[in-house]
Amino acid sequence: MTRFVSFLAFSIFLTGCKHLPPPKPIEQLTPQEHAGRAVFNENCARCHNDRIDKPLHGPSLLGLYKQPYLPSGAPANDERVTHTIQHGRNMMPALGDRLSPEETADLLAYLHTL
Repeated sequence: MTRFVSFLAFSIFLTGCKHLPPPKPIEQLTPQEHAGRAVFNENCARCHNDRIDKPLHGPSLLGLYKQPYLPSGAPANDERVTHTIQHGRNMMPALGDRLSPEETADLLAYLHTL
């Protein structure tokens, strides 16, 4: 009986685990997505992982748009992500004065590939 209960609990646990699709391969990125990757590496990579699901100082951004909500609990959409990039949040600095609108658009395009 104990084995059955353990098996049942483990099965329920696995059912709740969601496997996200892998990120778009780097060699398949568009020019805009490559530009966004460069923006990410310059401004975000010291605190966020992009291709592995492991937090650094901030949460991993792998699968950011493949889930309904951001780590903050806000909806995972361009409006909320842009607001966070421009104005910061908690320990994340605001980048609105450092990134041009084009760089922000490139970064969003790259984040959609993760």
